[in-house]
Amino acid sequence: MLRTTQWSLTSPNSARSRCSLKPVWCLRFGTVPQAERLEAFQPTGDPYTDELLSLGIEAGLHRIGCTDASPLIEARTAIEQRIDGGLQDEMQFTFRNPNRSTTPNDALDGARSIIVAGLSYATPDVEPPFAVSGRVAKYSWVEYYEPLRRALTVVRDRLRSDGHRALVFADDNSIVDRAVAHRAGIGWYGKNANILVPGAGSFFVLGSVVTTAKLATSSIVDDGCGVCRRCLDGCPTQAIIEPGVVDARRCLAWLLQKPGVFDRRFRVALGDRMYGCDDCQEVCPPTTRRQLRVTPPEGARPWVDVEALLEMTDEELLDSVDWWYVAQRNPDWVRRNALIVLGNVGELGSPRVREIVATYLEHPDPMLRAHAVWAAARLGLHELIPIHDTAPLVIEELRDLPEVRTTRAN
Repeated sequence: MLRTTQWSLTSPNSARSRCSLKPVWCLRFGTVPQAERLEAFQPTGDPYTDELLSLGIEAGLHRIGCTDASPLIEARTAIEQRIDGGLQDEMQFTFRNPNRSTTPNDALDGARSIIVAGLSYATPDVEPPFAVSGRVAKYSWVEYYEPLRRALTVVRDRLRSDGHRALVFADDNSIVDRAVAHRAGIGWYGKNANILVPGAGSFFVLGSVVTTAKLATSSIVDDGCGVCRRCLDGCPTQAIIEPGVVDARRCLAWLLQKPGVFDRRFRVALGDRMYGCDDCQEVCPPTTRRQLRVTPPEGARPWVDVEALLEMTDEELLDSVDWWYVAQRNPDWVRRNALIVLGNVGELGSPRVREIVATYLEHPDPMLRAHAVWAAARLGLHELIPIHDTAPLVIEELRDLPEVRTTRAN
């Protein structure tokens, strides 16, 4: 007999933070349904489908569902609208070819069904351990997509052994993972554009098994955001311009990956972030108050030593962040970000910080010199700034130096 696996979840400080009016939080957070536990999946009533879903849970997945493989028309329309409005900036991924990423049959000829799953990365916070610590978004503490792929492969192999064709897709631009996750009942679209899993929130990596098997479909989850708008108000750069719509040109997670000069308007707002940004999830009540908490895997790196990183060779640096997306695998984009973080949170008056900044002010790459100029100004090291540097990028920085930092930037 098949059994739906469940995890009981508890809110931190629940007696103090819960409203007495169940099953919603008090109105200061908006009327938000309060799911008491995470259900691994909704039984579909079809024995074979439910057996496959149960197999995925046994393989280590936390939430799983199923949808058909028809085109993702709503997702395609949304992508095209964002492209027309320039909201995707230079981001490629599923924006590169909207027709392909929203047509599952392009991923697997003859596709009829998609099993979609989520793996939680809702790990507890860790205190910064270094003199200058750079924050890493939770989804990149380790390579979470590898265990996700392994678990999905168990389901794929079962389908193949039963005579069906099946392929695994995770962190892949062949399919819009949030769109199929929503349709497969994994969760609802939050106003922060993430998929919010009932009873657990949004700290999940998503992946799929596209197959030629005809399977039963899961029910779509009702929207649970209510009138809450904490993510819109909590974004440090106001990148969420309307519910569910993110302007990549303002999103710190994208700006950290984007090649070129980091937009000056958002450097102070970057604070100590080295890779990714969790702010719109960390303020979300369904995520912070009802999450499936997992233990950080071995090798998890929630922080990086910014000073040490800026002293590494190219090979050492890339090895230290090997699961991050780094454009063209060019370590200088990581160094660029690190210089901004150093300017924001580096210890004022530190000899080591001063030495690092001085080194980068003489770097052969004008892009790095330009960001070192900004960091030097933030740290009050104006005497180090090369005012006669003739590189256009450096001249631009010299024309618009930031104010000296007196406290640590958040």
